[in-house]
Amino acid sequence: MKIMGSLAKFEIMLLGLIQGLTEWLPISSTGHLRLFELLLGLNFPPLFALALHIGTLTVTVFFFRIEVKKILAALIKFDFKSKEGSIIPKIFFSLVFSAAIGAPVNFFFREIFYGVMPLGAAFILSGLIIYASKKGEPVKEFVDYRSAVLIGVMQGLSIIPGLSRSGLTISTALMLGIKREEAFRFSFLLSIPAILGALIALLFSESSLMIETDLKFIDIFASCLIAVFSGYASLKFLRSFLHKFHLFALYLLPLGSLLILTGLLTTL
Repeated sequence: MKIMGSLAKFEIMLLGLIQGLTEWLPISSTGHLRLFELLLGLNFPPLFALALHIGTLTVTVFFFRIEVKKILAALIKFDFKSKEGSIIPKIFFSLVFSAAIGAPVNFFFREIFYGVMPLGAAFILSGLIIYASKKGEPVKEFVDYRSAVLIGVMQGLSIIPGLSRSGLTISTALMLGIKREEAFRFSFLLSIPAILGALIALLFSESSLMIETDLKFIDIFASCLIAVFSGYASLKFLRSFLHKFHLFALYLLPLGSLLILTGLLTTL
């Protein structure tokens, strides 16, 4: 397996594009990056993965900058009754359940899903959940505590490569009757502290490996910039496509089936 330093600049830039497009579209960035790891026969150094995730996290904060500013202002004032402040405890409950589910899943099961066939199965499951969101009747204006807990559980499960975080959380919200724009808003506001926490955990767990890369700073920076711009474009597209959110399943289901078929053929 080759290291990132042996990749051509085009391949490094391509990975930045994949990260940006798939991080927010409901098709699993982790699953796609793992898929390209398998196709290209490489292994991402932690520093490169950290840079890409910082890039896409920056996109989310910028995209929701008005909401983030209002929420932070409400938090400083301990105002949990206003429209902006009322979402704070719900995000907190979601994060607690995300961690409670995600930590053991990550420890015991995540490596199992790094093969071609398990990755394909995860893509299919994600696609089925996304398609099921078509049957939801979005009427609720806000996320309640019960919905916040269930959304948090689904976010915890999305630690598995191939299970889309945005796909599972938005689909769950839609199936619980939450209006599309609010489902979109809550899902991505929830992603900010979740990804930030994951990045801090990565820094601590892989601190000794952070400087072990042959990649040049300019290449990492350029790839990160590509992830930022493509991530912003994918977020805008997803918001405009919410009325047909279930159609993303038409990409995930064939992709997952193809991976499983490929895995079966290679074992014969």
